[in-house]
Amino acid sequence: MSAAHLHPAAAGPTASRRRTSPPPLDWQQHLPADWRQQVVVALDFTEHREYEMPASRTLGHDAEGALCYYAHRYLLEESRSDDDEDFYRVVAYGEQAHAWRLRDERWLIYRQVQSGDEQTPGRAFYSFSAQPPR
Repeated sequence: MSAAHLHPAAAGPTASRRRTSPPPLDWQQHLPADWRQQVVVALDFTEHREYEMPASRTLGHDAEGALCYYAHRYLLEESRSDDDEDFYRVVAYGEQAHAWRLRDERWLIYRQVQSGDEQTPGRAFYSFSAQPPR
């Protein structure tokens, strides 16, 4: 599967891809302790970064090279002004997701969504899926 199929930004001229080991982030962050024994361990990681906006995607693979971990993070920003003269950037929307393939082939997915309200922490939830996020 090509990087373009996984994420349009990852294939563009402003994106980069690099293979990392150990992982570029804590791949077990947000993984509930009760589920750690059910997760297929990721050994090899590839990180895709977008340079025109704060966005990244990380893919983790098991010993056979099969996808077993997925993560993405991105922020959409907009300009705001309190007086129509001085403008500043704020987060209009943001999302982060982590997904782990379980030994029974289901995916446990953690997703946190941030709205433009900077005073309220993002809403986070877990779900199960037959496929990893896209």
